[in-house]
Parts: sequence; structure tokens; C-alpha cells
Amino acid sequence: MSAPQKKTAGRSLLVTSAAALSSLALTAPVALAAPSPSPSASPSATPPAKMSNVGGSRLGQAGTQVNLASGVPVLPKDITARSWIVTDAESGDVLAAHNAHWRLPPASTMKMLFADTVLPKFAKTEKHKVVPSDLAGMGAGSSLVGIKEGETYTVHDLWLGVFLRSGNDAVRVLSAMNKGVAKTVTEMNEHAEELQALDTHVVSPDGYDAPGQVSSAYDLTLFARSGLQKKDFREYCSTVTAKFPGETKKDKKGKTVRKPFEIQNTNRLLSGDYDISQYQGIAGVKNGNTTNAGATFTGVAERNGRVLLVTVMHPSKEEHNEVYKETAKLFDWGFKAAGKVQPVGELVPPKGAAQSSAQPGDAGEAGGSGDSAGSGASAKHVASATADGGSRGMGTAIAITGGLLVLLAGAALLVNRRWPLPDLVRRRSSRP
Repeated sequence: MSAPQKKTAGRSLLVTSAAALSSLALTAPVALAAPSPSPSASPSATPPAKMSNVGGSRLGQAGTQVNLASGVPVLPKDITARSWIVTDAESGDVLAAHNAHWRLPPASTMKMLFADTVLPKFAKTEKHKVVPSDLAGMGAGSSLVGIKEGETYTVHDLWLGVFLRSGNDAVRVLSAMNKGVAKTVTEMNEHAEELQALDTHVVSPDGYDAPGQVSSAYDLTLFARSGLQKKDFREYCSTVTAKFPGETKKDKKGKTVRKPFEIQNTNRLLSGDYDISQYQGIAGVKNGNTTNAGATFTGVAERNGRVLLVTVMHPSKEEHNEVYKETAKLFDWGFKAAGKVQPVGELVPPKGAAQSSAQPGDAGEAGGSGDSAGSGASAKHVASATADGGSRGMGTAIAITGGLLVLLAGAALLVNRRWPLPDLVRRRSSRP
């Protein structure tokens, strides 16, 4: 798969002194975290009275939090999700939220944390031959991309399987390459703590329902925002269709062949469906659905230079594609309200943000090995959708910029305060 055509990304940097840096609130006090997750596998239909205050005290309150004022559009009234959050992806401002820190089963949206943790470890071109133990332990009814024992796949193939088909089999193989599920789960929990995603407890790397496995709309948004700093993550989560290696067989002439088959992204705001259009400006990120978690989704979209992240967890309305329909309504509200509504909280930066931002150019290119290779040539990315005669719309690479370059006398440390999303892929579609 060819990487999307890039423009030079503008960086929103603040030059400050070491004294000023020390005043940045990079670490949330442990006291603000909610109690340890219950081992119960069945979430209550009522949010707890006490939730985490990470990102602001209002985010720990039950119910809808929004600062409505003159000129601010009213929130859509038909949102049935147990929990949701609308944020500015660049600044981190939380524009509105509903039970943002409610710990709920995340389903396959947990794969965003898996990818953000494991993606940087392996080059796209690295190959792996699947053995039976690689696929052991998958839950009954798991979503699969179709990995076969004895076949060899590139890391690039496996990540396509994770992002497009939400393949638990692809997650298991990558976990095996990472020295096992247990090690991967430990690393995911450590990474969640580094991101200050304190509502999250990982039990299974693929998000399959497991006792005690929880996250929150707030934490899932942190995972998406962190992952989107990585070029490969952005590329995979915005890919609509791709070719995936099939099983090696002999054709009618006795010749050994391995024909690929097409896979499509199950994110319906990206791929569309009979009852929902592709959302204008959508660029990922990840969906999920299990019996216990219901439908979950985190999406990122850009419109008129504004980039928003929306997470929706477990709509109670049982209509087809309801999680996407409610997400689209919240996106619509967010784009209308952005710049008018006062935030109710913020997305906190990782604990190590001060250290990593000393080299701001690294954040946008972390993860993976750069341009795709091998089977990537067959993948259809939104940035090259014109190859389909425009039927999938035109995507372009954009550079997200914002904030002022503030120069303070004697300063020597660069702090990337606004976490810009470099080269974020934008998808244009027919949705107004």
C-alpha cells in the first residue's frame, strides 16, 4: 500500500522555559482515578455516582456535560449511548460529554490501544509463518480476517486484518510475534497508564469480552489521539479496502497458487452502507461490537480545518448502524459548536509528553517502517480513491496546524502542547 501523498505538516509548538514547563499538569493525581474495575462481566445500566476526574471535574459527573450559551447549537436529542464524548483532536478540548469516565466493556475499540502499543515494534515487510499456537485462545464467535495455519503473512497484511476486518486472529498472531498474549496485555496496561487512561484495564488484547476488561469513552479517545500521531496507524485506520492473502492451493492445472481476496473496512462511516453514507471528512478510527459491550466506536473527522474525535459506547437504540448514526450526529454538532462552546474538560497529554516533545518532529512519523511494501501495493487507500473513477470520493493528505509560536527569552525547550495530527488523511464524501 502506498502511503498517502503528504504535505509538510505545520507544528504547533510552544517555546518555554524549564520553569514554565514545571507548571504543566502532565500527570493526573492517583486520587482522581476511579476505583479498580469490578470483575463483573455485566455492566450496570446506571453510571456510578463517582467517576474519574482526569481531564476535569465535570467529566467525573454523571449525565451530559456541556456549556450551552447564546450561539451554541443544542445537542441532538436522540442520542441513546450510555457514554459519549466530543473533543477537538488537536487542542484536546472536550466540547461535550456524557458519562465520559464510565467504565464499560470496549469491544474491538480496544484494538486502538493494541495497535498504539505494538505497531512500532515490527517493520511492515517482516514476515511470519503462522503456527497453531499463534491462534490459540480466541473467543467463540470472534471476528476473523481469515488467517490460516501454515501460511506466511507480512506484518503489513496482519495490520490490515486488524484495522479493516477487526480480526482477532490477526491480533493473536501479532501478539505471538510480541512474545505472547500475556506480555502484550501487560504492555498495553502499562501504555494505558502512560497515556493517563486510568479507566482502562486490559484482559484480552483483541477487546473480546472478558471479566474485568473495561475502558471508557474518555480513554478510547486518548488511545485514538495517541495512535493518530503515528503515520502507519493513520494509514491503516483510513484504508477502505485492501487485498488480503488467501490460502495456498493447487489450481485445476495442478499449479500452486495463492490468490488474494478483498477485505473492506467495517467502519461504516468510512465505507458506507445501505442505510448510512460515508461521513464527510472521516479518516478512521475503530469500531467494535460484542454481546456484552454492545456497539462501540471512535471516529476522527476533519472539516474546514477543524479535526474532531467522537467516541460513542453502547447505544440503547437497537437500530442497524445506530452507533454510526449517533456518532455522525455528534460530529455534526461538534463542527457547528466548535469555536463557540466553552470546553467542559480536556484530553490530558501522556505522562512523558514533556520529554518526547523535546524532539517534536518525531511524533508524526513514529510507528512502523514508513512507506508500505509488498502486498501493500494492492491496498486501496482513501487518498488514492480516484482510481475507482471517483466512486469512493477523493481523499487528500492534510497538515493540521494551530496555535502560536510563542518565543520567551532564554527558552530552549520545545513543548508540543497541542498534539497536532500531521498528515491526517481526509476523506470527502457525498454526505452534506
